[in-house]
This record gives sequence, C-alpha cells and structure tokens, in this order.
Amino acid sequence: MTLLRSLAIIACLALTACSAPPPGAETASTRSEVTDLARAIRALGPHVDPQEADMAAEIAITYPLALRAQYEVTDPPLIHNTKVNMGLRPRGLCWHWAEDLENRLAAENFQTLDLHRAIANADKLRIDHSTVIVSAQGATMEQGIVLDGWRKGGDLFWSLVPEDRRYEWERRDVVFARR
Repeated sequence: MTLLRSLAIIACLALTACSAPPPGAETASTRSEVTDLARAIRALGPHVDPQEADMAAEIAITYPLALRAQYEVTDPPLIHNTKVNMGLRPRGLCWHWAEDLENRLAAENFQTLDLHRAIANADKLRIDHSTVIVSAQGATMEQGIVLDGWRKGGDLFWSLVPEDRRYEWERRDVVFARR
C-alpha cells in the first residue's frame, strides 16, 4: 500500500470517526459506574449472586482501561483500527477487546452468570463489530448486557442488548456458521 493511499484511508476514517469521542475525553471509571453496572447485572435474574455481579462489573469497567494502555490507544476506535491493520499498534480491533474482556471475565469462573460472544453488521456493507455479553446463567444473549470496550476506546459502553440502538447483535457461532 502506498503512503499516499494510506494517508487517504486515514483521512477518510478520521471523518467517519467523528461520532466517537476520543479516548480519555470522557471521565475515567468511577465507583458509581461500577455500582450502576453491578446493579444492572444483579437485575438480570433472581439467582445472580450479588458478589459475582459486583466482580463482573468491576472487571468490565476497569479492565478495558488497562487494555487501552496495553493497546496503546491514542485515537478514536476507527483510527486505532487503521493503525493496528498497518502494524503500528499491537492490538485493539473490536474482536481483540471482546476476546480479552471475555477471557478476563471467564477467569473468574462465575457460577450464576454466562458470557456470550456476539457480532453485529455481519451481513451488511458496514464493518462487522464484536462484543461480549453477560447474562444470568441459562438466559439467552438477548436477555443480557452488552459490554463493549472498543466503542469508546477503553471507557466501557454497556446497555441491555435490546436497548443498544447502534447495533443489532447476533450470536457469534451463528455468524460463523453462515460464513
């Protein structure tokens, strides 16, 4: 790829990335964010262990901040993706965030929570997007909470799956089977 073409791609991505805040533009993780997410995780079902909900929330809010430093994120997500694809950054594509957060959460061996992987835009012209979703044990992915570290460059975006207005999530295994 020529330098001129690379610069043109970066310029185009910069224009399309304006809707995403730059990393660090939003306030860092706070105790209230962890408390709010823990409350939402507990509300996923009557059998969710409050301590597991607290631990999952703590990890989900703080671990992406550590990943931001590890991935050397200094730009909005689409610009960072370009740098990763050009070999200028080690990691930081959406599936890296999802995989690393899922692995960190799975290390806790939760007994009352399930983790799901999901992909959006898999059959559209837009670039597909990956995330991890937490649900009550035995619940479907659609009954869970999206945990997306990529969208805000390390500041966790989370919402109930049906309330995520930006993406329509599909189970990753279904997407892979279709491909």
